Amino acid sequence: MSLKIGTKAPDFTLKTKTAQGLEDVKLSDNFGKKNTVLLFFPLAFTGVCTQELCDVSGGISAYESLNAVVYGISVDSPFAQEAWAQKEKITIKLLSDLNKTVTKAYGVLFPALAGIGDTSARAAVVIDKEGTIVYEEQTATPKDLPNFNAVKEALSKLK
Repeated sequence: MSLKIGTKAPDFTLKTKTAQGLEDVKLSDNFGKKNTVLLFFPLAFTGVCTQELCDVSGGISAYESLNAVVYGISVDSPFAQEAWAQKEKITIKLLSDLNKTVTKAYGVLFPALAGIGDTSARAAVVIDKEGTIVYEEQTATPKDLPNFNAVKEALSKLK
């Protein structure tokens, strides 16, 4: 069960891999500064996930113009995420939830994906600068993409 609109977003610190090495990304560092879009996705190097993250990377200016930072979150290691981002030219920051703590905190765990194990479901969460969830969507299946027009509409209503 995903979190409800109007509730406080659970804070987290996750790892990302950059050219400088592993870095921490803390959600609450955006509070008071930027709105945040969390895009949970099942696995790197898969077709629908590649399409989603490449499309968002290609249109990142639309999110930036709405004063939003976008993070992709999966249960992949930061090293696998970095290799995938380089191969596919994904430019949004990818965060590793290897232990599934954030996926569980946001209620978007997808059990036994293709019989290989638990992953993040495909979901989109919009968090305002105060740290409140203003939009959330978990897709019916991992093959479905979130409604990005609704994500942008939710952002457009924020200051």
